[in-house]
Amino acid sequence: MANRREFLKATAAAAVVSQRVLGANDRIRMAVIGTGTRGRIVNTLFRKHADCEFVAACDVRESRLGEVVKLIGGKVDSYGDYRRILERKDIDAVLVTTPDHWHSPVTVDACAAGKDVYVEKPLSNTIPAAQRMVEAARKYNRVVQLGTQQRSGQNFQEAGKLIQDGLLGNISHAVLFQPGGYTQVTQPAEKPPADLDWEMFQGPAPRKPYSPSRLRWRSYYDYGGGLVTDWGVHLTDIVMFYLKADSKQPLLTSASAQYINFPRDDEQVPDAFTCSWQYDNFVMTFSNLVPPMSGVNAQGNWFFGQRGVLHINRSGYQVIPTPSRGGRGGQQAPPIEARTVPIKEDYENDPDTTAHARNFLDCVKSRKRSTSDVEIGFNSTLPTLIALLAIQQGRSFRWDGKAARPA
Repeated sequence: MANRREFLKATAAAAVVSQRVLGANDRIRMAVIGTGTRGRIVNTLFRKHADCEFVAACDVRESRLGEVVKLIGGKVDSYGDYRRILERKDIDAVLVTTPDHWHSPVTVDACAAGKDVYVEKPLSNTIPAAQRMVEAARKYNRVVQLGTQQRSGQNFQEAGKLIQDGLLGNISHAVLFQPGGYTQVTQPAEKPPADLDWEMFQGPAPRKPYSPSRLRWRSYYDYGGGLVTDWGVHLTDIVMFYLKADSKQPLLTSASAQYINFPRDDEQVPDAFTCSWQYDNFVMTFSNLVPPMSGVNAQGNWFFGQRGVLHINRSGYQVIPTPSRGGRGGQQAPPIEARTVPIKEDYENDPDTTAHARNFLDCVKSRKRSTSDVEIGFNSTLPTLIALLAIQQGRSFRWDGKAARPA
C-alpha cells in the first residue's frame, strides 16, 4: 500500500497524545475491520458486554459492509480503508476479522496508532509477518488478543486442569483431528464485482487476476494456510495450554501432503495432509481426517498419557482409562475412572468467544496481558506455519531459536 511508512509515522505520533485512560466504568469504543461471517458473529458477541460499543466498521466489499453497519445499529461510520479508522482519536480498540494475510499489517498499524487489538486466528499466514505483530505489541505496549477462544471456555479449562493435575500421568502424544479442507478448482479470471475493491483485498499479497474462487481465500497460501492453520491453530493452542508449552517452539517439524481429490495447484494447500512436531517432552500430530468411532465425534484433541487418554472438542470431553496389564512386582498407580462430560456447542452464541471478548475488554482497562496474548498466539500459530513450509518444500525443519527462524 502506498505511503504506509508515512502513515505509520503519523499515527504513532498522534497516538502519543490521543490515547484515552479508561476507568472500570468507561465504555470501550471499538471498530470492526473485516465484516465477513466470523466478523459478524464475533462483533455480535462483543456487543453482549455493556461496556463495549462499536462506532465504525471497515470492509473491502461495500454490500457486506452495509449489512454489518445495519446489524450493529445506531451511528456507525463505514470505511473502505482501515487506516481511516486508525486515524480516529475516539476509537480505543479494533476487532480484526480480515483474511489472514491482512492480520499483520492491520495489527501493526493499529498498535502504532495506539489501539488495542483482538485479532482472529491464525496470528498470520507467514512467520515474519507474525513476528512483526509481537514486536509491535511490545514496542507500543498494546493489548493484543488472538481469537483462540477455546482457552476461555469452561469445558476446555476443566479438562485442562485434569491433565495439569496429573490425572493421566506423563503425556507422550498429542493427536489432533479435523476433517475436510478448503482446496478447490480455481475458476477462470474475470472482472471483479462492482462493490469489491480487489486491489485492497490483495493488500500485501502478490497481485493476481480476480477469480471468484479467491474470495474463498482460505485454501490459498497468498491469503491463508488451508485447514493447517485455520483449524490447526485452535488445536495446537489447546496442546500448548494443557502441556504448559506456551513459551515453547517445536524442535522438529515434518509434514506429508498430497492432492488427492483435486488437480495439483501449488498455490493451494493440498487436500490431504499429516503434520508432525517434536517438542522437548512430547510429540504432536495433526491430520485432516477423523477415524470412524461408534457414538463418538473423534474430531478435536487427544492426549495420551501413562494412565489413560483424554479426548476433547466443543461437544465435551471424555477420559478413557488405560486397561491394567497386571505386572510383576512393583506398585502400580490406582486406576482412573472413566468419565464423559457432554456439552452442546452453539457457534453463533458461543459462550467461549463471549468470555474471550470479556477477557480482552478487561485487559484493555487494566493493561494486563490477555488470556491469548500475542506471544502465546505466536507460539500456537508457529507450528502450523512451519508445517506449511514443510508441505511446500518437501522437507523437515528445525527451529533456530537464536535466529528465530526455521532451518
